[in-house]
Amino acid sequence: MERTFLDEAVARMLARIDATLNQPGQGFPHYADPKGGQWTRSPAGDWTGGFWCGLLWLAALRTGDAKYRDQAHAWALRLRPRVTSKSVFKGFLFWYGAELGCELFADPDARDLSIEGTRGLMAMYSHEAKLIPLGTEAEEASDVGASEANIDALPGTIGLLLSYGVVLGSDEMARQHLRQHIALCVRDDGSVCQSATFDPANGKLVRRYTHKGIHENSTWARAQAWGMLGLAQALAWRETEFRDDAVRVADWWVEHLPRDQVAFWDFDDPAIPNTSRDTSATAIAAAALLKLARLIPERSARYRATAQASVEQLVSQYLTPVSQDDKREPGILTEGCFNKRINVGTAHELIWGDYFLFESLLVLDGTLVSERV
Repeated sequence: MERTFLDEAVARMLARIDATLNQPGQGFPHYADPKGGQWTRSPAGDWTGGFWCGLLWLAALRTGDAKYRDQAHAWALRLRPRVTSKSVFKGFLFWYGAELGCELFADPDARDLSIEGTRGLMAMYSHEAKLIPLGTEAEEASDVGASEANIDALPGTIGLLLSYGVVLGSDEMARQHLRQHIALCVRDDGSVCQSATFDPANGKLVRRYTHKGIHENSTWARAQAWGMLGLAQALAWRETEFRDDAVRVADWWVEHLPRDQVAFWDFDDPAIPNTSRDTSATAIAAAALLKLARLIPERSARYRATAQASVEQLVSQYLTPVSQDDKREPGILTEGCFNKRINVGTAHELIWGDYFLFESLLVLDGTLVSERV
């Protein structure tokens, strides 16, 4: 991939970050209509606020500009009230919102916040079921509580639990949490089901279901991508027990992508190709594949090539350009599909899509070592 292509794409995304910083409104950017670029915001960060902080930490790394680091620090501190929230999705908040600042800049406040967030996750752990359940406040879940699990509970959560395993003794919790989610959500063929109900007394599967997909048994694109990412984070911490699971989940994605390398919102939608794409799922998967390309040598060429092809398509076809003929702000990743089931944000910019595309670009241009995040 040519350096000029990467530099131009990064410049567009930095322009969008600047525009977001200058946009009026309270709360964390959540999703936006590409036509106007105005963000719908979440006051407390919902499950997505950490990705906005993550964008700022990465912008600081790429540019060396202190303004991005200062903004990342300030926004991260706004997440502190979420430490005690009864949602496993706070793993997203404190990994991307705080741990990136610790890892990339040795920010002491970010480290303290990461530890607080990890302790908050540990407090939710069920020793009977051997996982952290969704919790009673899990955002964007159809069923919540002590007997529900969701593949979205892996990324970030796994990173935090393994990162602070020595300090907090959370490493075995991470392994059990991952083992259980593989058992509950990963099918024999490597496809991923988003959600599961389990017996809280022993963690055994009661039923699988996909609450955001086309039907309960479908493979919703973002579920597959989250599964890939969670497994990649485990391998980055040398948890080689999960290598074969990572391969079968990633291979399933690679083998089922459409020819243009940008996923439809659900792999089982009978309306394909006349249905929604999900650029955010594609960006998540690209970031995961770039990690796995370094962690699984025999799959390196295949995974990197797929990730690179997806990133090229996302930038060329879905990232708004700098153009007098295009009245939209530059750097908006279009065609993210938030929740098609309830018709929310079905062709929108999604903050996590922005984050994972930006992360992938910085890995490809050599700014970032993928396993660090």
